[in-house]
Amino acid sequence: MPVPLAPYPAPPVPFTPPNAILSGAQSQLVCSGCRNLLLYPVGATSVCCAVCNAVTAVPPPGTEMAQLVCGGCHTLLMYIRGATSVQCSCCHTINLAMEANQVAHVNCGNCRMLLMYQYGAQSVKCSVCSFVTSVGVSPITTEQKFNN
Repeated sequence: MPVPLAPYPAPPVPFTPPNAILSGAQSQLVCSGCRNLLLYPVGATSVCCAVCNAVTAVPPPGTEMAQLVCGGCHTLLMYIRGATSVQCSCCHTINLAMEANQVAHVNCGNCRMLLMYQYGAQSVKCSVCSFVTSVGVSPITTEQKFNN
């Protein structure tokens, strides 16, 4: 006799303390163990993950955080704004943390996808089609600048 299939159970709703709901004073960070996003009340100094039980230290109040995607494993990484590099805790790739004024844009020479690259690079590889586009940075002399 066939067994009837039941629908998947709904995922549990995360517990939010009542005082945090009323004051709206919550923040978030990435678990240092399993990389899940953790919500915590403002003022906490550390957060224990309910999934893996890792304790993650909370950055000091007023610390501005930024995010980037790891170039090795594509995990979302959070870091303190102003850092020059970030090491991924999953694949240990060291990622350059660039501010907006340290990057430039060019369209892929094959698929026309907009690509971002660090100033000073000679070429950039497209992550969509793997085409390598020359950036073509050639220094302009003063004479060329005034004659154009």
